[in-house]
Amino acid sequence: MTSTLCPCGSQTPYSQCCEPIHLDHAKADHPEKLMRSRYSAHVKGLVDYVVNTYHPSCGAEQHRDAIADSINSEWLMLQVLNSSVDANGKQGFVEFKAHYKDGGNQYCLHEKSRFLNEEKDGKNLWFYIDGEYPKADKVGRNDPCPCGSGKKHKKCCG
Repeated sequence: MTSTLCPCGSQTPYSQCCEPIHLDHAKADHPEKLMRSRYSAHVKGLVDYVVNTYHPSCGAEQHRDAIADSINSEWLMLQVLNSSVDANGKQGFVEFKAHYKDGGNQYCLHEKSRFLNEEKDGKNLWFYIDGEYPKADKVGRNDPCPCGSGKKHKKCCG
């Protein structure tokens, strides 16, 4: 029996990587683990998981349809560029690039996400709160894509 690798790009079987986190949000003990599990949830179509891992202040439930629409893209690859947690362990950041296809076009979502760690139901949980889009250097259409795909920018993230 072969194991399916986790969609998050960890090169670990899904059953040992994001699946346990999908079953128990508390197992995401670092913002990068939550980020990877949220990406994998997009690939696997786990709308409830994505909604439930937004910070409660985001009101994700009222945006469930839009979240479900975003999950319906064809997710191709996740690249985690860096991650960190502040000194008090209550706020973390993950910069990533998520590659996907939608309507026959390929796109790259480059975001620096912010996560908060809070107690809920007696457990310390990481939640996605918001993100910003890092300013990109000017890249020409025929230049190599800065995401590292090896494709021209116009055929990848451009």
